Amino acid sequence: MKGTVHYELRGDIALMTIDNPPVNPLSSGVRQGLSDGVNTALADANVKAIVLTGAGRAFIAGADISEFGGKAEGPSLHDCLTTMENSPKPIIAAINGTAFGGGLEVALCCHYRVIAASAPVGLPEVKLGLLPGAGGTQRLPRLIGAQKALDFILSGDPIPGPQATEMGIADALADGDVIESAMAFAADIIAKGSPVRRIRDEEDIVAKDRGNAEMFDAARKNAARKMRKRFAPEMIVQCIEAAVNLGDFDAGMAVEQECFGKCLKHPQRESLIHMFFSEREVSKIPDVPKDTATQKIDTAAVIGCGTMGGGITMSFLNVGIPVTTLEMNQEALDRGIGVIKRNYDIQVQRGRMTAEDVDKRMGLLTGTTNFEDLGSADLILEAIYENIDVKVDTFKKMDAVAKPGAILASNTSALDIDKMAEATSRPESVIGLHFFSPANIMKLLEIVRGGKTSKEVIASSMKLGRQLNKIAVLSGNAPGFIGNRMLAGYTRQAGEIILQGATPYQVDNALLQFGMPMGPFQMNDLVGLDLGWRARKLSGMKPEDVPITARIADKLCEMDRYGQKNNRGYYIYPEGSRAGQADPEVVALVEETSAELGIERRSIEDEEVLKRCLYPLINEGARILEDGIAIRPCDIDIVYINGYGFPEVTGGPMFWADQIGLDKILADIKGFQEEYGGAIWEPAPLLERLVAEGKSFASLQG
Repeated sequence: MKGTVHYELRGDIALMTIDNPPVNPLSSGVRQGLSDGVNTALADANVKAIVLTGAGRAFIAGADISEFGGKAEGPSLHDCLTTMENSPKPIIAAINGTAFGGGLEVALCCHYRVIAASAPVGLPEVKLGLLPGAGGTQRLPRLIGAQKALDFILSGDPIPGPQATEMGIADALADGDVIESAMAFAADIIAKGSPVRRIRDEEDIVAKDRGNAEMFDAARKNAARKMRKRFAPEMIVQCIEAAVNLGDFDAGMAVEQECFGKCLKHPQRESLIHMFFSEREVSKIPDVPKDTATQKIDTAAVIGCGTMGGGITMSFLNVGIPVTTLEMNQEALDRGIGVIKRNYDIQVQRGRMTAEDVDKRMGLLTGTTNFEDLGSADLILEAIYENIDVKVDTFKKMDAVAKPGAILASNTSALDIDKMAEATSRPESVIGLHFFSPANIMKLLEIVRGGKTSKEVIASSMKLGRQLNKIAVLSGNAPGFIGNRMLAGYTRQAGEIILQGATPYQVDNALLQFGMPMGPFQMNDLVGLDLGWRARKLSGMKPEDVPITARIADKLCEMDRYGQKNNRGYYIYPEGSRAGQADPEVVALVEETSAELGIERRSIEDEEVLKRCLYPLINEGARILEDGIAIRPCDIDIVYINGYGFPEVTGGPMFWADQIGLDKILADIKGFQEEYGGAIWEPAPLLERLVAEGKSFASLQG
């Protein structure tokens, strides 16, 4: 059996210490040790109370994932908890460190809880498509009330010891050493003759919430908005409803077990667990050893203080890294810094920050119009217009002023990192740091290695991603990198489909129902239809040379319909509203354009819309893997979920493809190739090989 629980006597108190490094998961030996230890203490007449704690940095970090799917040894977790909860001698949890999932549920089965200030507690199961299955949905509402329990369990986010004490999850915050504090707490209980406190028996708090249907309706609506298409949140709400309304703990536990079983069988669980492990896997770079030396990035400089540059600057300021931001003139600089300040002020108005927080962040920001002022920064990042010639010239200027050892980075979303590196005397220091808009909010950071980028710079950039609270994924240097290279086929197919018979609104709705946060035409309106239109006009492109998939967007721009920025694009936006309304005039324009191009319109089913928009992502993803641009299929999944809104519940495009079956996807791609032709439907050799060998993308994970 794996793991153990040490047992020792300290006067009339038994101290049980869970020892299962590194994070004390609830493996078989721990469960056996918990049961044996409590029974030993109960059999000893001299023992008056029990203190339970963890060795090292964790109390109990949750279940032992290595035992999932295997044959369970020793007592079940429910048996352990029953033994603990039914103890006539008080058990005090000394929460010394991480108490997540089953670990917190163990603490809730103790009669009292003393917590260290540095100890985080949480029930993160919802993030894995599950719910707390060891009584967490039944005990927590009885302890802190249904509303707090709903918020806590549905978020899955951890909270520190002081907040846990304030909420009522813990009875006391440790003063100094948590074990000594728990011992003193236990001694006080013994001296007072206080009875054991079984949370399962407490009804007063939940009784106050009985019949409050509005609270549960609000929780459902909030969860549907924040966690689109997720199955587990509804199951969690049903469990907490049962805790409140049934008035019987065992009846509520039966509901919890039923709902837990449904989550366990639901395909989302496998997808979300894939995402959980993938987020950890993408940090591993095969040719960059874990012990590679990294450079300290204590100061940063950002060139450009527009939408992207301002958001990137905020990302640094938010984690306490001083930034010098450069603009071409004082007017642009003042405008950019003003936008940053307004964005922070909005957070204050919403109660997410204090005025003192804003002052602290703004105090880390320095503006300049002089390149020489960037010379002391550990990292200089350009966030300017997407033009390779302009960027190359900027890198020459960065190289001229940067101190030795500084990292020189580009925020480009698609352009050649090596060409920028060639403009410097230090190509080994050049890397791509592609933030996603809004940069201060979006979790993804696509890191692009050039041909000569050093391993130290790669390791430093990956570390910086974690420091900025981003999920960093490494990409090779190729047009569009991982994300935008795949996106081209998605948007092109959407443009073709509306010319062949669908409307923009049907396409968007089909993808919304799939789980995307917005459809391609909603996205076009958000970004601005005029960006591509103006670029084509500036290049001197003749109308007849404009790609047919861009014809409608250009016609809309000629009608002064640019998207959300002026409230009219593919959709109409009532003044002040971000919710677009369908416009029959746009449908007529689409039909007119189809006729001009000699395209006969037909009825197109939503299933075809999804396949034609999403399968090019899979096909191009296979090419990206074959070309070595992405290291693993899960890297692509992480990029698409965190940067492009691909629904988490699918596990990402490559995982989703495996679930559908690569043979079925390949057959459809070949069918579209026969019907429509074009390079987009040329099957990727890797996809064909995997199908021929009966393998999946998962087989490439290594």
